Amino acid sequence: MNRYNFKEIEAKWQTAWEAAGCFRARDDEAPAGADGKAKPKYYVLEMFPYPSGRIHMGHVRNYTIGDVIARYKRAAGFSVLHPMGWDAFGLPAENAAMERGVPPAEWTSNNIAAMRAQLKMMGLSIDWDREIATCDPRYYKHQQRLFLEFLEHDLAYRRESWVNWDPVDQTVLANEQVIEGKGWRSGAPIERRKLSQWFFKITAFSQDLLDALESLDRWPERVRLMQQNWIGRSEGARVYFKIAGSNGTTSEPLEVFTTRPDTLYGASFCALSPHHPLAAALAAKDPALRDFVAECDRLGTSEEAIEKAEKQGYDTGLKVLHPLVGGLELPLYVANFILMDYGTGAIFGCPAHDQRDLDFARKYRLEVLPVVLPPDADPGTFAIGNEAYVGDGAIYNSDFMDGMSVPDAKKAVIARLEAQGDGSGTVQFRLRDWGISRQRYWGCPIPIVHCAACGPVPVPAEDLPIRLPEDIRFDKPGNPLHHHPTWKSTSCPKCGAAAERDTDTMDTFVDSSWYFARFCCPQLEDKPLDRALVDRWMPVDQYIGGIEHAILHLLYSRFFTRGLKRFGYISADEPFAGLFTQGMICHETYRDETGQWLYPGEVEKQADGGAVHRDSGRPVTVGRSVKMSKSKSNTVDPELIIETYGADTARWFMLSDSPPERDMEWTAGGIEGAWRFVQRLWRLIDEAAPGLPPADAPLPADLSAAACALRQASHKAVDGVTKDIEAFRFNRAVAQIYELSNTLTAFKAGDSGDRWAQREASEFLARLIAPMMPHLAEQMWHGLGHGDLLATRPWPVANAALLIEESVTIAVQVNGKLRATLDLPRDAEDSVACERALAEPAVQRLLNNGQAPRKVIVVKNRIVNVVV
Repeated sequence: MNRYNFKEIEAKWQTAWEAAGCFRARDDEAPAGADGKAKPKYYVLEMFPYPSGRIHMGHVRNYTIGDVIARYKRAAGFSVLHPMGWDAFGLPAENAAMERGVPPAEWTSNNIAAMRAQLKMMGLSIDWDREIATCDPRYYKHQQRLFLEFLEHDLAYRRESWVNWDPVDQTVLANEQVIEGKGWRSGAPIERRKLSQWFFKITAFSQDLLDALESLDRWPERVRLMQQNWIGRSEGARVYFKIAGSNGTTSEPLEVFTTRPDTLYGASFCALSPHHPLAAALAAKDPALRDFVAECDRLGTSEEAIEKAEKQGYDTGLKVLHPLVGGLELPLYVANFILMDYGTGAIFGCPAHDQRDLDFARKYRLEVLPVVLPPDADPGTFAIGNEAYVGDGAIYNSDFMDGMSVPDAKKAVIARLEAQGDGSGTVQFRLRDWGISRQRYWGCPIPIVHCAACGPVPVPAEDLPIRLPEDIRFDKPGNPLHHHPTWKSTSCPKCGAAAERDTDTMDTFVDSSWYFARFCCPQLEDKPLDRALVDRWMPVDQYIGGIEHAILHLLYSRFFTRGLKRFGYISADEPFAGLFTQGMICHETYRDETGQWLYPGEVEKQADGGAVHRDSGRPVTVGRSVKMSKSKSNTVDPELIIETYGADTARWFMLSDSPPERDMEWTAGGIEGAWRFVQRLWRLIDEAAPGLPPADAPLPADLSAAACALRQASHKAVDGVTKDIEAFRFNRAVAQIYELSNTLTAFKAGDSGDRWAQREASEFLARLIAPMMPHLAEQMWHGLGHGDLLATRPWPVANAALLIEESVTIAVQVNGKLRATLDLPRDAEDSVACERALAEPAVQRLLNNGQAPRKVIVVKNRIVNVVV
């Protein structure tokens, strides 16, 4: 036997595929298949990676799943686009520049080269001619052009907004970068500041983005639900509270948005966001309020942080008039838990039916009046304790609404408010416009020039790209572009006067919001997209990536697609027709006696189930299996695995362990088992091939029973694996391949007919594993005497006649209860089924010594029911 040498074999077939251009996508109409029809297109795309320098096991699983689909669809007669690129802008490159003195462009370029080589080791069927990197000026030139088109179509604008400001690093931080109120890198307490920011008007599509979720029936339900909640459509009312004695601060009523106008009679206070215009006006005259607002600012802008913080308020001394209860005045507070970005930045508090309001009311000793009575509760005794009642019920303590249901009360109170001129029904969305300004160097420059006379002026399209300067320094806190001595200095495109470039760069989510469309025409120079090529490939038929991108990336991509359609670049309504979110890769965790995390390679397992340090022999504590992460050192290097076992072994284990949408545990035993199976498959073919008939030998006229059984098993495997790949049931497809290999291993060929069936089954086995273990499949195909590439061969099709079972197992019931089962020839006569059923001992015992049954009901091939 020739041992399977994966290092030589995998390199050989990767070279052969590349030389033959097997995976190059065709932009023209695909050549006709055997049936004379043009091949349908299929666009499969995995979320492109950030070039950190090394792939991790999550990448291996993600790209293996995508590659299985791409290879299968290509074999199944589709013209496939399967590209790769790099989400290459971002803060880590700037951190590397500061820590190691390496320019971000150089660091990123080196990382891309390293990761490209690692991905190629996996044998992915990628069209590398379409490779793009978002940090390439040839890419971001067109992104700048698209920004200008968003601006022209009133889908981009500039305004002041509140941000998290790190006073040490002098930069804006995302909410995720604020840890317990401090900057993630500097450790300095963050401040809330107002800065001029650029925004994309995603709210222009709020209702459309929500409604279109119904059409995404090939997306996971939980992802659609997450997007629905993020968009957050709320039906409610705007209510106007007149301010009693505002000390000349305002004459305008306080506008409040609420989703529960039915609880208006339970209001005991109103409250403002610390950044409400009225709060700002009052703070200008009240130092104590000014200090309170500053304290609120230290919470940052994260909704989660604000929600978890202790509820605090400041009594402004003002009162507001209840719009439905004459003479009732409610205290007006400024409260730390109210967001200016949602609703109107002001609320009325109904403590009895909102937990947050109840906590606030108890703290400040405010009235708690229930106005929704739970079913079966006594209105005379029902009271609110430490928990607000948020369930359904009947309205009471509410004048004209008493006895109404909650929905009816909402309609009635809105009608009353509208009649009085004190409010109106309205729809509110949680979704906010997308702020894209970032005070960083390594990002796409915003193509705007600021002129003292003309204001913000777009850079003409012919002057794009605005390139990042290469002579950048990171020796000062803040934005390096702002500190650059010459880069920002320019002239106004409109009047020619001295002006400055916008020194902000775009949020990296912008880069990933249209890359999928650029893959359709990556070499195009004069415009971002070619309509004909984009319409040839879009939408993406199958998008694959992690659940962590379920909201922002996918939502922004959906928004961008709507913009691209408005600009005339695309016909598709949605970017991704199908979405698959794979599970995470998990591994045990290990700690030494000092509590230090250890890598799996530093640990040696013992026969008794314990573990010790590989070098010192000291005891190691084995922790539970959790997601692989550098912070817990429970990672395994994919490159080391591929060098040790081969790419096919790694791919096979990724597919075989569990359903791909679930988390899977990486184990040494699992990868060893996959390696043994690779060797077993090769041995199976290598040993059998010399005795098999030629590949073009005709089907013999007579086959033995064993040969017929083998043919039936192999055609069933083809049918089952096909269905399982189509349904993303890769682990079940793997199980069927194991079963076929076992059947083939046990088969003992006698005559030439047996050997013909053995060849057919062996070829099926090679073709079925081709999407999963492509290098081994090619070697098996070659070993079976074929001279062409298996990657160019069509997918096998099962013979429907061989899928029909010759016998069936039917149930035998007595008076509807199962008593026995029978194996009968398919479509056996009813009389035969009846005779066999009545002869069963379990049935005989119930027939009282041969007594005839009242009747026998036979459902062919399924059931016999004896009535006694």
